[in-house]
Amino acid sequence: MKTKDLTTIAFMTAILVVLGLIPGIPLGIIPVPIVLQNMGVMLASLILKPKHATMSIFLLLLLAALGLPVLSGGRGGLPILLGPTAGYMFGWLLTPFLINFGLSFLKNNNSITLKLLVVWLAGVICSDLIGTIWLTIQSQVPFMTALFSNLAFLPGDTIKLILAFTMAKALKAQPFSENTSL
Repeated sequence: MKTKDLTTIAFMTAILVVLGLIPGIPLGIIPVPIVLQNMGVMLASLILKPKHATMSIFLLLLLAALGLPVLSGGRGGLPILLGPTAGYMFGWLLTPFLINFGLSFLKNNNSITLKLLVVWLAGVICSDLIGTIWLTIQSQVPFMTALFSNLAFLPGDTIKLILAFTMAKALKAQPFSENTSL
């Protein structure tokens, strides 16, 4: 792996860590807070190659598993990675591949609305679905209850997606931007 690749992965991991310093906002209806790290995951997925974005996310989760306070609100440790929010975080590992797979069908299409829809389906809905399945298993909450509880996250996740998409479009011309799918 080239030095540039390693630097890019480390830099994106640092951005994810910084976003994790911002405390999550608890909803009360579900043991999963609103966080900004998933916006960083979407940004990584949009500006890096899928492999590099996944490595950056994996590195974040590895640091958390080692107990470093790199997750939302300064949390870390194995209990967090096995708790109610774990499914969402492990869904992040698939996000770069899902987003880029979806966008690969739109290479010759310049419709921002269509691209946003694809990124929303791949980055938000798939990650939330994986999180919902884990929440159901881990917390023994009925699947439909967990699924409907996730509806509270969709407006905020959609706003974060639009922000990440806008940032990715602006950063596309920068030398560290590897992904040309936008």
